[in-house]
Amino acid sequence: MKIASWNVNSVRQRQDLILDWLKRHEPDVLMMQEIKCETAQFPAGIFQDAGYKCAVVGQKSYNGVATLVRGDFETTTDHLPGFENPAARYVEVRTQGVTLGNLYLPNGNSGGEEGYATKLAFFDALASRAQSFMQSETDFVLAGDYNVCPTAEDCASGALGPDDALVRPESRAAWRRLVWLGLTDALRAVHPTGTAYTFWDYQAGAWQRDSGLRIDHALLSPRVAERLIDAQPDKEERAMERPSDHVPLIVTLKDTAPAA
Repeated sequence: MKIASWNVNSVRQRQDLILDWLKRHEPDVLMMQEIKCETAQFPAGIFQDAGYKCAVVGQKSYNGVATLVRGDFETTTDHLPGFENPAARYVEVRTQGVTLGNLYLPNGNSGGEEGYATKLAFFDALASRAQSFMQSETDFVLAGDYNVCPTAEDCASGALGPDDALVRPESRAAWRRLVWLGLTDALRAVHPTGTAYTFWDYQAGAWQRDSGLRIDHALLSPRVAERLIDAQPDKEERAMERPSDHVPLIVTLKDTAPAA
Protein backbone atom coordinates (compact mmCIF):
# COMPACT_ATOMS: atom_id res chain seq x y z
CA MET A 1 0.00 0.00 0.00
CA LYS A 2 1.51 3.29 -1.13
CA ILE A 3 0.33 6.48 0.59
CA ALA A 4 1.53 9.95 -0.36
CA SER A 5 1.04 13.42 1.08
CA TRP A 6 1.62 16.59 -0.94
CA ASN A 7 0.97 20.28 -0.36
CA VAL A 8 0.29 21.13 -4.01
CA ASN A 9 -0.11 24.91 -3.56
CA SER A 10 -3.13 25.20 -5.92
CA VAL A 11 -4.52 22.05 -7.46
CA ARG A 12 -5.88 23.80 -10.55
CA GLN A 13 -2.54 25.44 -11.35
CA ARG A 14 -0.69 22.15 -10.97
CA GLN A 15 -3.20 19.54 -12.07
CA ASP A 16 -1.01 18.47 -15.01
CA LEU A 17 1.98 18.00 -12.70
CA ILE A 18 -0.19 16.02 -10.29
CA LEU A 19 -1.59 13.80 -13.03
CA ASP A 20 1.90 13.13 -14.36
CA TRP A 21 3.10 12.27 -10.87
CA LEU A 22 0.15 9.92 -10.28
CA LYS A 23 0.90 8.13 -13.54
CA ARG A 24 4.56 7.65 -12.64
CA HIS A 25 4.13 6.61 -9.00
CA GLU A 26 0.65 5.02 -8.89
CA PRO A 27 -0.07 5.58 -5.19
CA ASP A 28 -3.12 3.98 -3.63
CA VAL A 29 -3.81 7.24 -1.82
CA LEU A 30 -2.71 10.83 -2.38
CA MET A 31 -3.51 13.34 0.36
CA MET A 32 -3.24 16.89 -0.95
CA GLN A 33 -3.17 20.14 1.00
CA GLU A 34 -3.57 23.80 0.07
CA ILE A 35 -5.73 23.01 -2.95
CA LYS A 36 -6.89 26.68 -2.94
CA CYS A 37 -10.33 26.18 -4.45
CA GLU A 38 -13.89 25.60 -3.34
CA THR A 39 -15.16 22.04 -3.32
CA ALA A 40 -17.38 22.56 -6.37
CA GLN A 41 -14.41 23.90 -8.37
CA PHE A 42 -12.14 20.98 -7.60
CA PRO A 43 -11.19 19.16 -10.84
CA ALA A 44 -12.54 15.81 -9.64
CA GLY A 45 -13.30 14.60 -13.15
CA ILE A 46 -9.71 14.55 -14.35
CA PHE A 47 -8.65 12.51 -11.31
CA GLN A 48 -11.59 10.14 -11.69
CA ASP A 49 -10.52 9.58 -15.29
CA ALA A 50 -7.09 8.65 -13.90
CA GLY A 51 -8.68 6.06 -11.60
CA TYR A 52 -9.07 8.02 -8.36
CA LYS A 53 -12.15 8.82 -6.32
CA CYS A 54 -12.02 12.08 -4.35
CA ALA A 55 -12.87 13.36 -0.88
CA VAL A 56 -12.65 17.15 -0.98
CA VAL A 57 -13.02 19.95 1.56
CA GLY A 58 -12.38 23.19 -0.27
CA GLN A 59 -12.23 26.89 0.52
CA LYS A 60 -12.15 29.89 -1.80
CA SER A 61 -8.57 30.97 -2.59
CA TYR A 62 -7.07 29.53 0.61
CA ASN A 63 -6.40 26.27 2.43
CA GLY A 64 -8.38 23.22 1.33
CA VAL A 65 -7.60 19.51 1.47
CA ALA A 66 -8.41 16.62 -0.86
CA THR A 67 -7.73 12.91 -0.68
CA LEU A 68 -7.56 10.77 -3.83
CA VAL A 69 -8.14 7.03 -3.43
CA ARG A 70 -7.88 4.12 -5.84
CA GLY A 71 -10.69 1.78 -4.89
CA ASP A 72 -13.48 2.07 -2.38
CA PHE A 73 -13.40 4.31 0.67
CA GLU A 74 -15.68 6.09 3.08
CA THR A 75 -15.31 9.65 4.35
CA THR A 76 -15.39 9.51 8.15
CA THR A 77 -15.32 13.27 8.78
CA ASP A 78 -14.86 16.48 6.80
CA HIS A 79 -13.40 18.44 9.71
CA LEU A 80 -11.14 17.85 12.69
CA PRO A 81 -13.32 17.14 15.72
CA GLY A 82 -12.60 19.60 18.52
CA PHE A 83 -11.07 22.28 16.27
CA GLU A 84 -13.54 25.15 16.33
CA ASN A 85 -12.46 26.99 13.20
CA PRO A 86 -14.18 27.11 9.79
CA ALA A 87 -10.97 26.86 7.73
CA ALA A 88 -10.81 23.84 5.39
CA ARG A 89 -7.89 22.01 6.95
CA TYR A 90 -8.85 18.37 7.51
CA VAL A 91 -10.55 15.47 5.77
CA GLU A 92 -10.53 11.87 6.93
CA VAL A 93 -11.24 8.69 5.00
CA ARG A 94 -11.05 4.97 5.62
CA THR A 95 -9.79 2.53 2.99
CA GLN A 96 -8.13 -0.90 3.07
CA GLY A 97 -8.73 -1.07 6.82
CA VAL A 98 -6.78 2.12 7.59
CA THR A 99 -8.14 5.52 8.64
CA LEU A 100 -6.27 8.35 6.91
CA GLY A 101 -6.37 11.85 8.35
CA ASN A 102 -5.29 14.44 5.77
CA LEU A 103 -4.29 17.66 7.54
CA TYR A 104 -3.09 21.17 6.78
CA LEU A 105 -1.98 22.57 10.11
CA PRO A 106 -2.00 26.39 10.53
CA ASN A 107 1.33 28.08 9.90
CA GLY A 108 1.02 30.24 13.01
CA ASN A 109 3.09 33.19 11.81
CA SER A 110 0.18 35.47 10.89
CA GLY A 111 -2.42 36.98 13.18
CA GLY A 112 -0.09 37.59 16.10
CA GLU A 113 -0.45 35.49 19.22
CA GLU A 114 -4.08 34.72 18.37
CA GLY A 115 -2.93 33.19 15.10
CA TYR A 116 -0.32 31.16 16.92
CA ALA A 117 -2.91 30.01 19.46
CA THR A 118 -4.97 28.67 16.54
CA LYS A 119 -1.97 26.55 15.51
CA LEU A 120 -1.68 25.08 18.99
CA ALA A 121 -5.44 24.51 19.16
CA PHE A 122 -5.22 22.41 16.00
CA PHE A 123 -2.40 20.39 17.54
CA ASP A 124 -4.52 19.83 20.67
CA ALA A 125 -7.49 18.63 18.63
CA LEU A 126 -5.26 16.38 16.55
CA ALA A 127 -3.76 14.83 19.67
CA SER A 128 -7.26 14.17 21.01
CA ARG A 129 -8.25 12.55 17.73
CA ALA A 130 -5.15 10.36 17.76
CA GLN A 131 -5.73 9.40 21.38
CA SER A 132 -9.32 8.35 20.64
CA PHE A 133 -8.05 6.20 17.77
CA MET A 134 -5.46 4.60 20.02
CA GLN A 135 -8.08 3.82 22.64
CA SER A 136 -10.34 2.20 20.05
CA GLU A 137 -7.38 0.32 18.51
CA THR A 138 -7.98 1.94 15.13
CA ASP A 139 -5.26 1.58 12.52
CA PHE A 140 -4.52 5.08 11.25
CA VAL A 141 -2.17 7.50 9.53
CA LEU A 142 -2.13 11.26 10.16
CA ALA A 143 -0.33 12.87 7.25
CA GLY A 144 0.02 16.28 5.71
CA ASP A 145 1.61 19.68 6.08
CA TYR A 146 2.23 19.99 9.83
CA ASN A 147 4.06 23.32 9.53
CA VAL A 148 6.58 22.27 12.16
CA CYS A 149 10.27 21.32 11.99
CA PRO A 150 10.48 18.75 14.81
CA THR A 151 14.24 19.18 15.38
CA ALA A 152 17.06 21.47 14.35
CA GLU A 153 18.10 18.88 11.74
CA ASP A 154 14.78 19.47 9.98
CA CYS A 155 15.56 23.11 9.22
CA ALA A 156 18.48 24.30 7.10
CA SER A 157 20.83 26.67 8.86
CA GLY A 158 19.56 30.23 8.53
CA ALA A 159 16.30 29.23 6.83
CA LEU A 160 14.15 30.42 9.74
CA GLY A 161 14.59 32.74 12.69
CA PRO A 162 14.32 31.36 16.24
CA ASP A 163 10.92 33.00 16.78
CA ASP A 164 9.33 31.48 13.67
CA ALA A 165 6.18 29.51 14.52
CA LEU A 166 7.56 26.44 12.74
CA VAL A 167 10.41 26.09 15.23
CA ARG A 168 9.07 27.70 18.41
CA PRO A 169 9.48 25.47 21.47
CA GLU A 170 5.71 25.22 21.92
CA SER A 171 5.30 23.93 18.35
CA ARG A 172 7.93 21.28 18.84
CA ALA A 173 6.44 20.30 22.19
CA ALA A 174 3.03 19.87 20.54
CA TRP A 175 4.63 17.61 17.92
CA ARG A 176 6.34 15.53 20.61
CA ARG A 177 3.05 15.18 22.45
CA LEU A 178 1.62 13.52 19.34
CA VAL A 179 4.56 11.19 18.89
CA TRP A 180 4.61 10.26 22.56
CA LEU A 181 1.08 8.89 22.26
CA GLY A 182 2.82 5.95 20.62
CA LEU A 183 2.96 7.11 17.01
CA THR A 184 5.81 6.62 14.56
CA ASP A 185 7.31 9.38 12.42
CA ALA A 186 7.46 7.33 9.22
CA LEU A 187 10.41 9.09 7.63
CA ARG A 188 12.59 9.10 10.74
CA ALA A 189 11.81 5.43 11.34
CA VAL A 190 13.48 4.68 7.99
CA HIS A 191 16.03 7.53 7.95
CA PRO A 192 16.83 8.33 11.60
CA THR A 193 19.34 11.07 10.76
CA GLY A 194 20.24 13.35 7.91
CA THR A 195 18.40 16.03 5.97
CA ALA A 196 15.18 15.03 4.26
CA TYR A 197 13.53 18.32 3.37
CA THR A 198 10.00 18.50 1.95
CA PHE A 199 9.80 22.29 1.38
CA TRP A 200 11.97 24.92 -0.27
CA ASP A 201 10.76 28.52 -0.35
CA TYR A 202 10.36 30.26 -3.70
CA GLN A 203 12.39 33.21 -2.38
CA ALA A 204 16.14 33.87 -2.07
CA GLY A 205 17.21 30.88 -4.15
CA ALA A 206 16.24 28.43 -1.39
CA TRP A 207 15.97 25.49 -3.81
CA GLN A 208 19.28 26.21 -5.49
CA ARG A 209 21.00 26.52 -2.10
CA ASP A 210 19.17 23.50 -0.67
CA SER A 211 17.90 25.72 2.14
CA GLY A 212 14.90 23.56 2.98
CA LEU A 213 12.58 22.47 5.75
CA ARG A 214 11.05 19.14 6.76
CA ILE A 215 7.49 20.15 7.59
CA ASP A 216 5.41 17.49 5.81
CA HIS A 217 5.05 14.37 7.93
CA ALA A 218 3.23 11.05 8.27
CA LEU A 219 2.55 9.67 11.74
CA LEU A 220 1.62 5.99 11.93
CA SER A 221 -0.29 4.08 14.60
CA PRO A 222 1.50 1.04 16.08
CA ARG A 223 0.13 -1.73 13.84
CA VAL A 224 0.51 0.43 10.74
CA ALA A 225 4.10 1.18 11.75
CA GLU A 226 4.81 -2.56 11.82
CA ARG A 227 3.93 -2.61 8.11
CA LEU A 228 6.31 0.24 7.18
CA ILE A 229 8.67 -0.55 4.31
CA ASP A 230 9.87 2.89 3.20
CA ALA A 231 9.27 6.62 3.57
CA GLN A 232 10.94 9.39 1.61
CA PRO A 233 10.31 12.78 0.02
CA ASP A 234 10.24 12.89 -3.77
CA LYS A 235 12.82 15.67 -4.01
CA GLU A 236 12.99 15.56 -7.80
CA GLU A 237 9.51 17.02 -8.03
CA ARG A 238 10.78 20.41 -6.79
CA ALA A 239 12.91 20.72 -9.93
CA MET A 240 9.89 20.53 -12.25
CA GLU A 241 8.67 23.55 -14.18
CA ARG A 242 6.36 25.74 -12.04
CA PRO A 243 6.42 23.30 -9.10
CA SER A 244 4.82 23.53 -5.71
CA ASP A 245 7.20 24.70 -2.99
CA HIS A 246 6.53 21.34 -1.29
CA VAL A 247 7.30 17.85 -2.62
CA PRO A 248 5.36 14.61 -2.09
CA LEU A 249 6.17 12.48 0.94
CA ILE A 250 5.74 8.82 -0.04
CA VAL A 251 5.09 6.10 2.55
CA THR A 252 5.08 2.46 1.49
CA LEU A 253 3.46 -0.20 3.67
CA LYS A 254 3.17 -3.96 3.43
CA ASP A 255 -0.25 -4.79 2.03
CA THR A 256 -1.36 -6.69 5.09
CA ALA A 257 -0.53 -6.49 8.75
CA PRO A 258 1.95 -9.04 10.16
CA ALA A 259 0.41 -12.22 11.54
CA ALA A 260 -0.11 -12.18 15.29
